[in-house]
Amino acid sequence: MHKNMKKTLYTLLALVFSLVAVSCSDFLKEEPNGQLLSNLAFTEKGDIESALGVLRYKVSRAAFGTTEFEQAYMGDDLATHPKSNKAAMREWDRMEISNGNERLQWLWAEKYLVIKAANFIIDGAEKAPNSAEEIANAINTAKFWRAWAYFNLVRAFGAIPLVTSNDIDYGIGLTSVAGVYDQIVADLKDACNLPKNTPYGLIDEVSTSINQDPNSGAAHAMLACVYLNMAGWPLNKGTEYYALAAQEAKAVIDGGYYYKLYDDYKDIHSAKENLKNTEAILSIYFSNKTGEGDSSLMCRGGIMDLPDCSDAWCDTRGELKFYADFPEGYRKSVVYPKTVVKNVGIFNFWDDAVPTDNQYPYFGEKAWHSDANSGAAVEYDFTDLSAFSQSNGWDTQAHMVIRLSEVYCWYAEALARSGGDLTTAAKYLNDVRNRADNAKTDMYSAGMGAEALAEAAYNEHRWEIGGWWAGAIESCFNDMARLKKAQAHYEYRKAGTLVTVAPGVQRAEPYGPTEAWTDAKMFAPYPSMERVRNHNLDVDIDVKITDEFINGTDVIYPAK
Repeated sequence: MHKNMKKTLYTLLALVFSLVAVSCSDFLKEEPNGQLLSNLAFTEKGDIESALGVLRYKVSRAAFGTTEFEQAYMGDDLATHPKSNKAAMREWDRMEISNGNERLQWLWAEKYLVIKAANFIIDGAEKAPNSAEEIANAINTAKFWRAWAYFNLVRAFGAIPLVTSNDIDYGIGLTSVAGVYDQIVADLKDACNLPKNTPYGLIDEVSTSINQDPNSGAAHAMLACVYLNMAGWPLNKGTEYYALAAQEAKAVIDGGYYYKLYDDYKDIHSAKENLKNTEAILSIYFSNKTGEGDSSLMCRGGIMDLPDCSDAWCDTRGELKFYADFPEGYRKSVVYPKTVVKNVGIFNFWDDAVPTDNQYPYFGEKAWHSDANSGAAVEYDFTDLSAFSQSNGWDTQAHMVIRLSEVYCWYAEALARSGGDLTTAAKYLNDVRNRADNAKTDMYSAGMGAEALAEAAYNEHRWEIGGWWAGAIESCFNDMARLKKAQAHYEYRKAGTLVTVAPGVQRAEPYGPTEAWTDAKMFAPYPSMERVRNHNLDVDIDVKITDEFINGTDVIYPAK
């Protein structure tokens, strides 16, 4: 284990989280003596690093699998496998989510545990006998991850309880979407004061030139994404916020960081580059130093994505229209591997040789060869016909949250939508597309006009990250939501529209929605367990899109 992960880490884990169950409301019901922990803990210099270790652990648990990012299924890139235990996930895919959906509680609770661990540091770190710089960096790191958790929660649920300290408020209600975003922006502005490089963290295998904790570049990059979301639905702040997004993206691009695009698109998700990825502005790390299992610091291999990984125990598959619309060329060949049929051969997904339940496109980015005996990074073999065991294990790995190519796309879109320089916008889009085409195509130009370039930036971002559910801060659904494009896709799915996936081959997406559209579908309902425990969450879904819940600035206590 890394030298900074002191033996006090697990003692603090027990202290800080012994009173915590799996929900925000349980946190609110703690005994008052829990408030004293931050006052007692920060008495030695090592306590800050130990508390940061707890925070990293909670972040990793909140980014462990698709369950923690169920809203990604609501986009037009991802869908669920037809078999196995996917009924709860399919509700998200159909945007018909029930109050009792078993995944709601996990998504909600894990993010609030990150917030609690962050508040523990923010409330208590100033008492530690460390240097002012160490204390400031710890607090700003905690504020970054608190902003990350709230950014995920507010887009999934809308108005939510805003918990910003370890003080217990038994009557806490809901803060409007606008109010939550105000807190996110404030936290990220403070996090922009982090150093450019923060070479410490959980994984001792990682080169110290690569950030394992958020740095100032990650804060600027996430703030650019936050401003993009604030510019669009549901806050609709428009041009001013697109300009702010461009400003923050430019701070990353011109900031003198080590980030650079890979020349070869396939290197982005390769095992050899995983722990030293120079395109990753922010990653969440998982370590094999503490044993395996869902509660360890490890991450399971790639069983979530390819049917040949572990005998069809995959959670995701690709949607047909996204595949059909995806530009042909090198990037598509990397993103969508052909389908392996065990001991038979390799086929296009629509081939009759492929089992019916697997006749869909699959994304290859998350494929991971977790060979514990290899002694080195082993690349996933997409041509292996012999077994389903390549990724059916646990390993050290990193999940990318923000990539440099995303910042290029955000910069281009924000410039185009705010009246900025279109030549610059086209330049950064061409950097992304030329790499995707594996050739200097330079297909974008200022002459296309602002609207066309903005739309091109939106699409390039989606093609860059489509199918990457593992922690992406801006999934395809988030892009669709902020630009009000989700309804059109919903209606297409509802109609059972045929898609031409290859010459002479047409398919319709199964499991289409059946209900009439309402904007309330953009948010998930609060978990039923939480509604019982906290009456302020007992809110009908349609109420969540009222102006009070979206644009109010004060804490909302729904009338009961």
